[in-house]
Amino acid sequence: MIPYELPFAENAAAAAPAHIVFEGLRKQYPGLQGPVTALHDVSFSVARGAIFGIIGRSGAGKSTLLRSINMLERPSAGRVSVDGVEVGALDEDGLVSLRRGIGMIFQHFNLLSAKTVADNVGLPLRVAGVKPAAIRSRVAALLDLVGLSDKAGEYPARLSGGQKQRVGIARALVHEPKILLCDEATSALDPETTQSILDLLRDINGKLGLTVVLITHDMAVIREICDQVLVLDRGHMVEQGEVWQVFGNPQAEATKALLRPLQHGTPADLAALLVPDLQGREGHAVLSLRFSGRARPAGVSLAALAVLGPGATLLHGGLDRIRGHAQGSLLVSVPAGVLQEEAARAALVADHIKVLGYVPAVAR
Repeated sequence: MIPYELPFAENAAAAAPAHIVFEGLRKQYPGLQGPVTALHDVSFSVARGAIFGIIGRSGAGKSTLLRSINMLERPSAGRVSVDGVEVGALDEDGLVSLRRGIGMIFQHFNLLSAKTVADNVGLPLRVAGVKPAAIRSRVAALLDLVGLSDKAGEYPARLSGGQKQRVGIARALVHEPKILLCDEATSALDPETTQSILDLLRDINGKLGLTVVLITHDMAVIREICDQVLVLDRGHMVEQGEVWQVFGNPQAEATKALLRPLQHGTPADLAALLVPDLQGREGHAVLSLRFSGRARPAGVSLAALAVLGPGATLLHGGLDRIRGHAQGSLLVSVPAGVLQEEAARAALVADHIKVLGYVPAVAR
């Protein structure tokens, strides 16, 4: 009998045509002891309609890479193309036109304190010479989209951080862009507000079909919203792929380090009890089970866990669902006398099964 598995959807954006293409991008800055290279021959593409994340530690080159899309940073070598047009070859008028089609939101909102919410959102349209009636209509629609219709007449000082970021998002959308760039857009927000902003970005992506490119140092943000992720380390592109694949089986040391805060390690109290060998005593083996989502995308069946025996106990860990793939890690205690490692490996289809150690039975 074939076990029932829940349906899951692969990322459709991965098969979409490229919207943004980077080819051999290199960026150097002058330094006191010679040029400093911020980006080293970076090449990849972003599919149309995708939410694409770029992550790395501070100084990895994330902002430089993001700002090369609209030529706020000109690369020293290589090319960036948007819709097949090489951005670096555009004249000033061409760049102005391009930038109107690329919205950008920032970590610190950049709102004008002396202007109302509506005025802040409508400012780019006034600069572009749009008629007042059209500005009012567009601003009203955008404030409704970001959930701030009742704040149009308020000033930034009276808004929360999340509301200020919503104003920034509305302002970034005034020219009906096809691309939205997010420069650490949630870094200044608390976790609950961060979640609400990520929900809003996902909603905007779905409703407007925008291509979203965001940079962050937080893997939790990547897990929550992105289809694909690129990992930068000291200007080098060290890993790229669908988010569930990178999270489930990271290859680069930089990726593993960024993921470490999200992973279920061995609790300190349990680690203190572990011994390498029971030496003939009764006790339990502690197993580490890791699932990448590749072998069993729908999840891990309870029937498969039953092969560990009636004395098996779940100690720690959990599974997340990322783009339809269940992945994570579990720590399980199994009576040492009944543990059958080979049977467990065959039934669980885990990507990694390891005996971490043993806990001797407590003498009574």
